[in-house]
Amino acid sequence: MTDVAQPARVARLSYFFPAHNEEANLRPLVEEALAALPSLAGTWEIIIVDDGSRDETPAIADALAAANPGVVRAVHHPTNLGYGAALRSGLGAARHDLVAFTDGDRQFRVADLGRLLARLAEPDHPDVVVGYRIRRADPLVRSVYARLYRLANWIFFGLTVRDVDCACKLFRRAALDGLRVESGGAFFSAELLIKLHASGRTLAEVGIPHYPRTAGSPTGARPSVVWRAVRDFWSLRLRLWAAPKRALGRGVPILEPEGATS
Repeated sequence: MTDVAQPARVARLSYFFPAHNEEANLRPLVEEALAALPSLAGTWEIIIVDDGSRDETPAIADALAAANPGVVRAVHHPTNLGYGAALRSGLGAARHDLVAFTDGDRQFRVADLGRLLARLAEPDHPDVVVGYRIRRADPLVRSVYARLYRLANWIFFGLTVRDVDCACKLFRRAALDGLRVESGGAFFSAELLIKLHASGRTLAEVGIPHYPRTAGSPTGARPSVVWRAVRDFWSLRLRLWAAPKRALGRGVPILEPEGATS
């Protein structure tokens, strides 16, 4: 694999990941982040968002936070609220100027956030950098669904991002100020990008390696998850047709007034 030039370290970076029943991945991912982040930022933090896990994820998350005070924090949902709700919690809990996330399944490498940081530092200074999977390490059926989903977002929302749900994104925290998102499920990422674009924020893309899951089980293809995403998709589309300004202003704020909650 060709090496990618890394930017000079940024001043401050928040990194978080959602985790639902990821007990086998939690410690390795935090260890990986602890090793990688010092080369990316002068000051940084790791936030574990436990989305109502029923395995040992909550206990392991608390143990990791206790072992790394001031560096690792754990945010817990009492029940499984959904992927979008976990992303919302991570974005809201972040304390630093730049906020990045990957998933808790270790299909991305924390060090590859350097690719997103390098793109953010280019002369056009985008507000958001969205990763796209260079070679998706998922079953064929999920890749087909992803292509259809991308096409639907392009047709109905004009969203040209090539990999909407790639779980490797980087935000300038200021770009999230004032944004509201309704979806708490799998449509969250698309709704967020649609509203970022509609509000005049600039989006850029960069290729990211994608790796097979080696532990745990994916939940994104469950019928209940898919149905919720379809419902949220059409809810936003119909509202945008009926009353665009009102539709863009609906939902829960991504950032609480006066900054993040801890």
